[in-house]
Amino acid sequence: MGDVFQHILDALPLVFSLGTIIAMIGGTIIGIAVGALPGLSATMGIAVLIPLTFTMEPVVALGMVAGIYNGAMYGGSIPAILLRIPGTPAGIATVFDGYPMAQSGHAKLALRISLVSSSIGSAVSAIALLSLAPPLSLIALKFSAANYFWLAIFGLMTIAVLLSENPVKGLLSACFGLFVGMIGIDMMTGMERFAFNELELLSGVNIIVLLTGLYAIPPAIDLALSPKKPDAEVKAINEEEMAFRWSSLIPVWIRSSIIGVVTGIIPALGGNVAALFAWNEQRRSDADKDKYGKGAPEGVAAPECANNADTAATLIPALTLGIPGSSVAAVILGALLVHGLIPGPQLFRDKAEITYGFMLAMLVTSGLMLILGSVGARAFVNVLKMPTQLLAPMIFVMATIGVFAIHNSMFEVWLMLGFGVLGYAMEKMDIPTAPAVLAVILGPIAEENLRRALLISGEGVFSLFQDVISLLLVALILATTALPLAMKMWRRRRSRIEAFASRD
Repeated sequence: MGDVFQHILDALPLVFSLGTIIAMIGGTIIGIAVGALPGLSATMGIAVLIPLTFTMEPVVALGMVAGIYNGAMYGGSIPAILLRIPGTPAGIATVFDGYPMAQSGHAKLALRISLVSSSIGSAVSAIALLSLAPPLSLIALKFSAANYFWLAIFGLMTIAVLLSENPVKGLLSACFGLFVGMIGIDMMTGMERFAFNELELLSGVNIIVLLTGLYAIPPAIDLALSPKKPDAEVKAINEEEMAFRWSSLIPVWIRSSIIGVVTGIIPALGGNVAALFAWNEQRRSDADKDKYGKGAPEGVAAPECANNADTAATLIPALTLGIPGSSVAAVILGALLVHGLIPGPQLFRDKAEITYGFMLAMLVTSGLMLILGSVGARAFVNVLKMPTQLLAPMIFVMATIGVFAIHNSMFEVWLMLGFGVLGYAMEKMDIPTAPAVLAVILGPIAEENLRRALLISGEGVFSLFQDVISLLLVALILATTALPLAMKMWRRRRSRIEAFASRD
């Protein structure tokens, strides 16, 4: 521990040099802008930046990378709250309560909750990276293929069953997502699946295309069919209300930070899964479950804190073991290699000042994000004052540009519009869309690890129940899905008995 403090002290002058501070500020601003634009992501922003950092000092370049990463994770919540468009995949859970808050006149409060929660999550994640990187990375190594399978099933079942008042509709949505997740090339056999001889579908359906279609197009259709007068004023927030809300969010931040950090160190999950897990866990643990999805501040704080607590945590296995836990972690590893930094245990020994400088930059940019986001929030909220006659076509244009920019493909634009019409129909039939999106993310993880576990063991399905982690996850699945279903059935049966008794 003494060596860690010494390395941090040695890195401080590098991080707080003028060039690095400017790079971190610039990176944070760019990151917020990238996250706020639908179709763009932290991965894309960093990938574009890397060639521009060749001539920079390593700590300066990595400081800018840290700013983009943290800024983009928060930036995705801005269109999610104001326009119901997740700017990044991690912003999907923020839509559930953030958009209803904006529609009820509390857009400014929702943006503040998102900003503070994002900053807290990022700071906790950076502290975990600084202090616990090597020991925490060992947790990821203990997860077998069977463990990943059960973890994916746990996420699918809890979201599908608990998110909807009608579990059948939730499971139907999840099945649709599983089908979409199977489109493309089978990674185990190399065979084409459900691509219908379309070259553009061989690589699968991009998650941004699905997100934009299901969440951006339906409200735009609603606005176009039945335009409403804009709310010219956003409700003021008095100091007492703010103090009450902030104090009530402390348990939410603690719980969601833990979920984000633990999810981050497990490869292949990422901030989108962390956000959905945190939102679902917050709703499950709250006595008043009915307020979620209708504008609950806790429903904004939980996913935003969790997806930002994932940011630095996902770098733990990347820096210590060279195992990127997400696509953005893989791109950051590329940035390290460009500057001659080889991931692994030797990185903390041979390049300690630069390594700890990068980790400190993750912590500093979480604070910069709070300052810069506070200034920008005053301007962002004015989007709600626009006439809906202009807002609807603007959403269509932004969604089209964002999706087209991914691969310069008009096919993906038409695919997005198709998902949009489907999402509009699902809304009218009260079928939740969140299980479908989560199934697209977790479905391939579940399938790949199920098949890998069966191939490795050669013992059939019994190999899925042979370790403590798998048994614990199975127990959690039963507890979080079977029990609520049984309670719903019991309440329904009781109400029928009472209704029958009242007739007599």
